[in-house]
Amino acid sequence: MSKIDENIIQNWIVDEGIFKQKMPDQDAQFHYVIEYPQGNIMDIIQPKGKDDFVLFVCGTQVSPEHVNLMKDASMKDREKFLFELRFELNRLEPDFQLDVNNELMLSQFVLQDALYEDGLTKNELMKTIKRIFKSKLACTMVIEKIFGSPDLSGGLNTGSDDNVMFM
Repeated sequence: MSKIDENIIQNWIVDEGIFKQKMPDQDAQFHYVIEYPQGNIMDIIQPKGKDDFVLFVCGTQVSPEHVNLMKDASMKDREKFLFELRFELNRLEPDFQLDVNNELMLSQFVLQDALYEDGLTKNELMKTIKRIFKSKLACTMVIEKIFGSPDLSGGLNTGSDDNVMFM
C-alpha cells in the first residue's frame, strides 16, 4: 500500500487558489478546508490509519428560508421531494447522507467521495472536487423545483464560512 504525500495535495490546492486553511484534526493525517468555487466550503481529509486515500466532504445546512418553505408544504410534497432528491443523488457518484426528521424535514446533507492513491492526479483531484460541488447544486435545484424560491425581500445570509445552502 502506497502512502499519499500530503505536500502534493497541499501544493495542488494552493496552486489552484482554493486552499483556505489547514485544520487541526486528531482523527486525521491531514485535514484541509478549501473553497471551490468561491463561497462553497469543502474539506479534504486523510483519516488516520488510511494512508492510501483522501476523502472529499461537503456538508451543507439547508437555509432557514428553504426550511420555512418545507414547513408550509404538505407531507405528500415532502415525500415527493425526498424521493426526487434521493433519486437524483443516486445517479451521481458521491455518497450522500440526508439528515431528515420525523416530519420529513431536511435540515442538512453531506456529500462525500474518496480518491485512492493509485488514481491520484491533480486532474482527478479537481474532477472529484467539481463532482462534489455539482452534486450540491443538484440538491439545491431539487429543492427549488419542489418548493420554489424563498422571498428574498429580507436579504440573504452571504457569509461563506457558514456554508448555508441558499444560492
